[in-house]
Amino acid sequence: MQPTEHQRRSTIAAVVLAAGAGSRFGGDNHKLLTKVKGKPVVRHVIDAARGAEFDEVIVVSGAVDLTDVVPDDVTLIHNERWDDGQATSLRAAVAYADMREHVAIVVGLGDSPGVDSAAWQAVADSEADLASAEFKGKRRPPVKIADSMWASLPISGDEGARSLLNSRSDLVRSVPCDGDPADIDTQEDLRRWR
Repeated sequence: MQPTEHQRRSTIAAVVLAAGAGSRFGGDNHKLLTKVKGKPVVRHVIDAARGAEFDEVIVVSGAVDLTDVVPDDVTLIHNERWDDGQATSLRAAVAYADMREHVAIVVGLGDSPGVDSAAWQAVADSEADLASAEFKGKRRPPVKIADSMWASLPISGDEGARSLLNSRSDLVRSVPCDGDPADIDTQEDLRRWR
């Protein structure tokens, strides 16, 4: 008996978008490499994704080399077009996930260290094709996007999953989560985390 398509393709990958220049940060280091509570900001996010039960964790880098920060059990993809906007990083992740035959990705931001493994897992567990974490009534990453929705993602610009959430709001399932989804964009944001 041949396996069904669902049986062949039933894996989900976490995607950490970590390719931007972080130009508003203004520190001595790139914001993703700046330490918070003993480890780089992006490592908090990677570890949270690793703590959830994904079949694969993918990090998309660009402006800064993350080779020394990404553990061996995590897939690192370099987006050569990172300066063309977040959409190109998401597209790079989708192309890789499609090649690996994942049925969905759950996308988070590399500068949001307050999103824990439970939030990543809760969004992944949603049966919806399009699901978003909801923190205190507001939708924020991580966002689950099933492979049936990948063709609807933007191909350029600085919006990734957000444009899909806005254009297909009728399909979005909100998943209540605890934690702090705030990202670290500036030195002031960093002081709040320290």
